[in-house]
Order: sequence, then C-alpha cells, then structure tokens
Amino acid sequence: MDKQSFILQDTRTGTDGAGDSGTLDMGSRSSLHTGLQMSEDEHWEMNYHEAAIYLEEGLNNEKFDSHPSSPEELPAYLRVHNPWYHGLDLLASLVLILLAFTEDPAVPTFELPVWAHGTIELLALTVIGVELHLKLKWIGWGTILKHKRTMIKGITLLIMVLEAVVVLCRQSSHFRVTRALRPIFLVDTRHCGGVRRFIRQILQSLPPIIDMLGLLMFFVATYSLLGYYLFSEHVDNGHFQTISDSFVSMFVLLTTANFPDVMMPSYAKSKWYAVFFILYIITVLYVLMNLMLAVVYETFTRIEREKCRALLLHRRRAARHAFRLLVSRRAPHAVRLRHFAGLMRHYAPHYSGLDVYLMFKQLNQSASGGLSRSEFANLYDVFALRWAGQHSRAPWYAQSPLEPLGRAAAAAIRWPYFEYLIYALIIGNGVALVLRVCEAAGDLQDSARLLCASWDTWLFLSLFLIEAGLRMMASGLGAYLESGWNVFDLSVTLLALMGAVLLSIAPKLFIVVIFRPLRLMRLYKLKKRYRDVFGTLVLLSPLMSSAGCVMLVMYYFFAIIGMELFASYDLRNCCVNTTVEDFYKYSLNGSTALGYYYLNNFENIVTSGVTLFELTVVNNWFILMNAYATVSGQFSRIYFMVFYLFTMVVLTIVVASVLEAFRFRIQYKRSTTKRDEEKLLHEEVHTNWEEAQRIGVSGELSEELRPHLPPGVEVTFIGSRPRTKEVLQRRMYQTEIQKWLAEEDENEGLPPSTTITSSEDPLAPPLIHQPDAETNHQMRTGYQL
Repeated sequence: MDKQSFILQDTRTGTDGAGDSGTLDMGSRSSLHTGLQMSEDEHWEMNYHEAAIYLEEGLNNEKFDSHPSSPEELPAYLRVHNPWYHGLDLLASLVLILLAFTEDPAVPTFELPVWAHGTIELLALTVIGVELHLKLKWIGWGTILKHKRTMIKGITLLIMVLEAVVVLCRQSSHFRVTRALRPIFLVDTRHCGGVRRFIRQILQSLPPIIDMLGLLMFFVATYSLLGYYLFSEHVDNGHFQTISDSFVSMFVLLTTANFPDVMMPSYAKSKWYAVFFILYIITVLYVLMNLMLAVVYETFTRIEREKCRALLLHRRRAARHAFRLLVSRRAPHAVRLRHFAGLMRHYAPHYSGLDVYLMFKQLNQSASGGLSRSEFANLYDVFALRWAGQHSRAPWYAQSPLEPLGRAAAAAIRWPYFEYLIYALIIGNGVALVLRVCEAAGDLQDSARLLCASWDTWLFLSLFLIEAGLRMMASGLGAYLESGWNVFDLSVTLLALMGAVLLSIAPKLFIVVIFRPLRLMRLYKLKKRYRDVFGTLVLLSPLMSSAGCVMLVMYYFFAIIGMELFASYDLRNCCVNTTVEDFYKYSLNGSTALGYYYLNNFENIVTSGVTLFELTVVNNWFILMNAYATVSGQFSRIYFMVFYLFTMVVLTIVVASVLEAFRFRIQYKRSTTKRDEEKLLHEEVHTNWEEAQRIGVSGELSEELRPHLPPGVEVTFIGSRPRTKEVLQRRMYQTEIQKWLAEEDENEGLPPSTTITSSEDPLAPPLIHQPDAETNHQMRTGYQL
C-alpha cells in the first residue's frame, strides 16, 4: 500500500474526502485529517493503523500528547519508530560513548588523531540530531517544554556539536567535562527503556533519601565539631587538626575505611575516648544507614506498586482509544473479528491467522461474537500467549521412527530413583574433585590436568551427557530447553568438556578449571531456600540489567570528570611527609609492598573505571582521596565524597529492589500452589469450524484457519504465557487492580465495570464485563487529540 494509505483522516463530522458518507460503515474515524478522496476500505486501513499506533504507545508507555496529529507528522513518526532507525540511534549513541577510548587522554591501543575522532563524533551527533528533528516535527516545538527529556537531549546535543566543531578547528582537545553527558543519548534510545525506568525510580526515591542524608550529615558535622575540640590538641593525631580535617575524618569513618586508625592516637591518651567513636559508628552506621535503607525500601515498594498501576491504566487508555477507531455504526459497542484482524495486520504482522483468531476468542468471554470495550481492554494480556493445539502436547516422538527410543528414555526419566541417581553422580563428581585437589602434583600444569582433564573427569562428563540426552529424548529439545535448570546443566557440562579438551591441548590454560565445579550448583536445588534465591534472581534479571547499566553510566560520568580534573597528575612519590607517603613510594628498582597505589589514577577511561570501582568498595578509598588532595588541592575531596554519596544512593536502591523482589516472590509462593500457577500461565480455548464461521471468519483468515479447524470437530488450543514478574503481579494485585479500574471508570465518567472471574479458574486475570446498560450508552464522537 502506498504512503497515502497511511494518512489517517478525521471524520468526526461523518464525511470523507469527497463529501459522501452515506455508504460508509465507520463508527469513528482517525483524527488525522486530509482532503483526499478514499474508499471505505482505505479509511478502515487508516483506522487500523492509528489504532496500532495507540497500542504501541500503550505498550511502550509513551505519552499520548506525542501522538501524531496531522498527515505531515505521520511520516516522521513512522521513520523514528522504525526498528532499523532504533538500531541506528543505538549505534550512534554507543559510538559516542566509545569515543572516550580514543580521545585524549586515550587508551594507548585505541588512540586516534583529533580529526578522526572529531569527525566520527560529528557524524554520530548528526544521526542523533536527525532523530531529534523528526521527533520535533510531530510533537511540535511548542510542546518541547512538556517533554523534559527531549529538551535536555536537545540542549546537550547543541553544546556537543559546538564543542566538536571547536575541537576540529583547533585540532586539539580542550577541557571538555561535558563529554560526561554523552550517556544521555544512550539512555534515551528505545532499547534502554528499562534503564530509564530505573533512573526514574531513583529520582522518585530521592526525596526520602535526601531527607535521611540531611539527618546523616547533621550528625557527621556535629561529631566533627566535637571531635575537633576534643582531639585537636593531640599533636600525634593529625585527623582533627582543623575543622575541615575533622569533617573529612568523620566522613571517612562513616564508611569505616579508616577505623580504628582514626581512633588509636586518642585511644592511647585515654581509653574513655573510645566512647566517642563507638557512639558515632552506632549512630550513623548501624542506626541511620539502616534506617535509610528501610525508608528507601518502603518508598521503592510503593513506587513499584504505583508503576504497576500507572502502566495498567495507561495501556487501558490506549486500548480505549484504539477501540473507538475499530467499532462500526452497525456495531457501535463491539469490535468484530474482521476489524480485530485488520488491527493485528499493523500491530503484530508476524502473528498467524490462527493466533489472531484464538486471541479474539480468548478475549470474547461473553461469546457474543464481538469484543466489548471492557473485553478489548484486556488485549495486552493475550499478546503474551503462545498457542499450540492440544494434540501437540502428545510426546514429540509419537508416530516417528524414534518412538521406541523416546518411550525408553521417558520410562527412564519416570523411574522413581532417577533423580536420586543423578544427584548421587553429582555428589560423586564433587568427591572426586576434592580428592584431586588433595592429591599432590608436580606443578600447576599437572595439578590442573588432574583436576579437570583426568579419567574421572571424562567419566562423569560422559554420564552427564547421557543424562541430558535422555531428558531431551523424553521431552523433546524445545521442552528440555524451557527449563532453566536443564539449560544450566547442559551449559556447564559442555563448558567442562571444552575445558578438559583445552587443558589437554594447552596445559597452561588454567582458567578453564572453573568449569567442572559448576555442576555442583545443581545440589542447591534440593533446598527450598536456595530455590527461592535462584527464582528471585530470575525475576530480578531485567532489573539487575538496568541497574548494571545505570552503574556503568554513573562510572562513565565520573570517569570523564576524573580524567579532565586529574589525568595530568603523577602520583609516584607524590605525598612526601604525609600520612599516605608509604602508599606512593616508587623507584625504578621496584615499589614497596604498599607502593603500588600510584596505579590508581585517571590516565584513561579504563584505568579510571578500575579506580572508581576501588572507590566503590570504599576500602582505603581515603588514601586515594588524600593523595589527590595533596597534589591538586583540598577541594578535590569534593569529587570523591560526591562519588561516594552517588554510589551509596544507587546501591541502596539496588538493595531495596532485591529485598522487594524477594519479598514478592516469598508472598507469591506462599499464596500460590503449583496447580494455581499452571492455571495462571495457561489458557484454554475450545472452538470449531462452525463457530468460526458464525463469528465472521472469511477471506484469507478463513483459508489460514481451515487446516487447523476440521469441520464438525471441536479443537482445544493451549495458550502459554511466560512467567514474568508482570504476569505474577496480576495474581498478587487482584484486589488492587479491580479497585484501580473502578476508580478509572469513575474518573472518566464511564459506566462502572463489574469484575468477574471464571468459575473454572479462580486465579485467572480479572475479566472486566460491562453491564447491560452499556448497550444504551451513546457512542462518543471521534477522539480529538
């Protein structure tokens, strides 16, 4: 279809481009307007396309005020939302990030001349600028103030373009601390939606954190003042000579990195001085820091619930907008199968006709042949379902030449003692490992070969491969790989096998010795507590990925600033006659046992990352801070203190997220049995060819369904959804979801919905059913953006 078929028309007046609407069966047309003369089928295609746009905005949690509102805006919208452009935008953002490896101060291996990295930077910024220009074409320059993320991105882009031009003109880099803002472009890409959500949660959690930090800093300052007056006269205690020294010492003591060193000189004067330091640590570390975690955890839990509510209601509004574009005048309160299939052609073109029909059937709980507004609102729930005929649940080897082998393998797997045998083999493998470790060897190569390439290694690996083969033969490769434990077992077995081969070929490749012991982790499955831990890790994997990206962004930000501030300083022999002198002693013949701290510097992006990680651990971090305070000035301490506070905030929220996920999983496991969970994750649809014909299957859809629905035979299809936290939240928040939906209906001035649940599945997601009064409800005019 040509571009004009994507131009959506506003027909709130009931007229098409030619002014003749008498033959059109349109209930509500697209709010995008054009004067082109089009047929009714073309108008429907426009409605399908805009309805699909609404659903995508609901899925991606995009604001509806950025919805395209004119034919001129639509091409730009479609280009920016093209998956290929998303990939190009991501590539340009990554290139900008990686330029830090090539710019002065550069990693020696990757250093590029100024003209090269300057040109690459301008090209990447151009790609990002084109995307921003296209976005502003449809949201409008006047609305940019409402889109703070877009405004910040635009200002940053302008600054960086100007700086890149200056660098190219001067052919040398200047003080460019603004390079630290490059991650803004990466975070704004479509692929980093989870990272943006995590950053949003951090920002939403900041108010209580700032309140607690204010209280914490009050106690640090108070104890610093008291420490100055108590210990400043102690000549041998240099930690309290001035008020600023006292504050720095007590701030470092907050991390316990200088304890008990900061206490011992005063402790030598009087044992009673220990009370001061003990009370301080109890107050700020064990009371206030833990109280901060509790406050953040409570805030994070509330935000997580609110996020679930906001996403649910946003998607419901998106479905409501789409619904208005799909109803017809003949059926003003229901979406027919024909229009539902048209929507799917644009929203999910990869779905087969059978998938579309089964989704429609699953949504149409009233069996009326059309989706009501409340039934259509559950659209996002069925998108995650993957359908298979009930007959396909028969063993994969049925009626195949491998059936005897498959039956034998299935019988072996069902043997009551099969699992005990496997665990016995794993324990035997562990015992063999311990014996090999205890066995004396001539050198490291012989020891490694005995540990991971001896005859017992080959024996156990062969038995584990036989086990994996039996499980695959019994259940089929697809079903075997659906189990996380099966994937883990097969992966570590193959890795151990690869390690044994590599050790036989290259005896000095000691790193592969880690692979064989990994198989012992299967033993942790025996204890429920460990299963809960691993299950929590699975639920947390998306959040942990986002948190990891946020940490990397933070490291990049501080690494760039650190390089701009400190790259020119050499720390070798930098701190003569200071308390950290021994840590930086250096000579050509070799450093002292403590004298390698000069390597903790900011000479390039890689070294800066390592240095920042050491600061994150906070062990002896004040030694590095004091060294730079000596060579660059006392104000450099602000950089290190601010970095510690940033990492403390982010890590506190990460800990809160882990606690929330673990609590959520434990509550879910306590309230849900395996059978209940099976019902939650699977849906059944019973249908036949005659019913499909009554619903309105015709044309290409009819041809696609015919092979799957033999006439006169009822067929059952099983829909399976992934076991994600979003799915489990629907189970845990059932009562809240009903309340949220009722409040939304009341706020929107719509007829109240009544929540009903299938009698066959009490744990199924709530089905929203409108009362009969809905049939008398006057349909609204076309939605005006």
